Amino acid sequence: MNAKRRKPTAEEMLVRMAGLCANAEQCAADIRQKILKQGFSADEAEKMIDYLCANKYIDDSRYARAYAIDKVRFSGWGKMKVHMGLRAKGMSDTIIARALNYISDKDYAGALEKVLIAKARSLDLKDVKDRQKLYRHLASRGFESRLIINAIRSFIKQYS
Repeated sequence: MNAKRRKPTAEEMLVRMAGLCANAEQCAADIRQKILKQGFSADEAEKMIDYLCANKYIDDSRYARAYAIDKVRFSGWGKMKVHMGLRAKGMSDTIIARALNYISDKDYAGALEKVLIAKARSLDLKDVKDRQKLYRHLASRGFESRLIINAIRSFIKQYS
């Protein structure tokens, strides 16, 4: 049975989106996309977004802060990749900069070390090509060049 679902009313959609936002942080761009996907116009979507923002269901600054911290802690992302992820969600440079400032140095260093150790297990770091492979891997995760170089040097000294 593949019955076609009816389009929810604006009120039903608003309640559904408020519930979604109450359960987990959401950004305006993601909620807008969900509303538009249900067949609502851009004007209707903006009215719903405005209501959700005014009633603190959506706060892009709060979302960006949680996104940045979680991506570093749980996904092992560097600040450059977090920055790109937030930019893709339409966040302003000001919001992104503030969010990145919430990442603790301890968490950031721990994330870099965790990703480095996981990748280094499969490599021979005496080989230049493998060190380059490790560098590229860490760069692709969004870590800064100077941090990568220092971390690799420190790792090699520690485990040589």
